[in-house]
Amino acid sequence: MYQRIAAVEEGKDPSSIFRNYQPRACPWRLLHYFLLFVLVGLGLLILSMNMIRYFGVQDQPVRKSSPFLCLEEQSSIESRFSTPSSLLHAMSDEELFWRASFVPLMKTFPFKRVPKIAFMFLVKGPLPFAPLWERFFKGHEGLFSIYMHSLPSYDAEFPPSSVFYERQIPSQVVEWGLMSMCDAERRLLANALLDMSNEWFILVSESCIPIQNLTTVYSYLSRSRYSFIGSFDEDSSYGRGRYNKKMAPEINLTEWRKGSQWFEVNRKLAIDIIEDSTYYPKFKKFCRPTCYVDEHYFPTMLSIQSPDLLANRSLTWVDWSRGGPHPATFGEADITKEFFKKILENSSCSYNDQPYSLCFLFARKFAPSALVSLSDLASDVFGY
Repeated sequence: MYQRIAAVEEGKDPSSIFRNYQPRACPWRLLHYFLLFVLVGLGLLILSMNMIRYFGVQDQPVRKSSPFLCLEEQSSIESRFSTPSSLLHAMSDEELFWRASFVPLMKTFPFKRVPKIAFMFLVKGPLPFAPLWERFFKGHEGLFSIYMHSLPSYDAEFPPSSVFYERQIPSQVVEWGLMSMCDAERRLLANALLDMSNEWFILVSESCIPIQNLTTVYSYLSRSRYSFIGSFDEDSSYGRGRYNKKMAPEINLTEWRKGSQWFEVNRKLAIDIIEDSTYYPKFKKFCRPTCYVDEHYFPTMLSIQSPDLLANRSLTWVDWSRGGPHPATFGEADITKEFFKKILENSSCSYNDQPYSLCFLFARKFAPSALVSLSDLASDVFGY
């Protein structure tokens, strides 16, 4: 008002003063950029939400920094490479074998490692001699681990106090004489290899029993320079007669071997078995009944790759004297001290290239009816 009066007094045009004080309009170019920025941000937000929904990404808790963080991580290394309380997992065989084939390049371990024996039970269902094995394992915790491959339909019901509690691995159907038998054995090896402390791997069945105590077994394996798997060149219809010339050139007739299905191998040979992609396809395609693949695949492959690491004999005693495709089965009436005296004392073999009298640590085949008699003899005869 005072400005207008002053302007009139000075003879100026009032309208020009009002024009000079009008607010300036918002620049349209700036508004255009702002809207574009909002649209781009909204688009990125929608895209990220769709990606989260598609890939299943979940928010991860943020770990607070701690001066003890490195110490906490170091203390968990051992648990990452030891046997978990439950062996169930969702890995396929391909994924499992790939994971189990990892080999550390450093010879020393960043944690205390006590070498263990992995006992791998290849069974159909129930384990009739579980009470006997429980006695065998008792008091030796930390020196062994257990893995059991059964029919997928079988659900073992061992109590939490049992060494067999939750020791079943993800299994598949096994057919006698076919490659699925070797697949099951490789599956057992791969699961056992996930525990870096497992150094020796023994395959047993539900009809097997230990005929030495675990202290003797552990000492026997830990001092041996060889692994125990039979590998023989048998010039008969049951040996070379099962060879298929289509296996050449990977496998020649002179390299064809036969041996017992029940073996003990060290960690190196166990890894060789699960990572094999050279001999496996040949055996799967050309070794079918009456070529029983479980008697030829591992003995042939290992004798080609590592003949100097094999003792060429099994640690599991069996009786083939009755003939036929299966060894003799022993029931309650057969279980006497004299019976086992023949097995334990009347044998000779080579151990670390020297003559030796202790040749067998396990025996088969035993019927479930033999459990009571075996339990009565275990302390005096087997030492457990």
